Amino acid sequence: MDKAARKAAPKLRRDFGEISQLQVSRKGPSDFVSNADREAEDTIVEILQQSRPEWGFVLEERGIIEGKEGEPRWIIDPIDGTSNFLHSIPHFAISIAAEIRGEIVAGCVYQPLTDEFFWAERGKGAFLHNRRMRVSARRDLGEALIATGIPFRGHGDFSVWDRQVNAVAPEVAGIRRFGSAALDLAWVAAGRYEGFWEKDLSIWDVAAGVLLVREAGGFVTDYRGGDAKVMEGEIVAANGALHSKLHKLVAGALRKG
Repeated sequence: MDKAARKAAPKLRRDFGEISQLQVSRKGPSDFVSNADREAEDTIVEILQQSRPEWGFVLEERGIIEGKEGEPRWIIDPIDGTSNFLHSIPHFAISIAAEIRGEIVAGCVYQPLTDEFFWAERGKGAFLHNRRMRVSARRDLGEALIATGIPFRGHGDFSVWDRQVNAVAPEVAGIRRFGSAALDLAWVAAGRYEGFWEKDLSIWDVAAGVLLVREAGGFVTDYRGGDAKVMEGEIVAANGALHSKLHKLVAGALRKG
């Protein structure tokens, strides 16, 4: 995963430089970004296929590539934070996870512009480069910085999010929306955020990040406190001291609907 992410990164850095100078094709910047997504994904797939030729893939751009029956599969988002990429905002990441028999066993989130490589293996911990990561030790919700996602045109339920943010905001030190769920979860694992909640994400957005948080000592559940919808992109993540508090605020807002 490390080799694949780093192999795709130089082209993404070059593409980001092009789009930041508006040197894009006649079809417009969205088409440019789509090409960047596909090319990065192709590079990652090529490297991973060399390593594990019988494994399958779940890909944001190309969908599912079946591997040999019963073999594990890779789950890949070549650019998580595409809107940031499109608007020349330097906050996006490559996300890769390995799934064996329905369980995420390894994952990485790599930020090409900052060269930050977050990675984890199930049962072996989470790391930033070679340094062990731990979730924040803060226990007071009033000192907590919480990340989230905000619905946008044609995506998400504004009324639910409005109730949730009205429930959470008065209780915390601040709420951030930076536009990459993979990085949000990696930053929870690194102790930069105390928590994160969002819904309507895709498996390639969250598979690596969920493992990062759990291996860094944090808790990840769906809005109702279970595991059923986590890989469907319904997530509340935080450290052990704050997860139940954040979860109660998010779930309580649902019940008010």
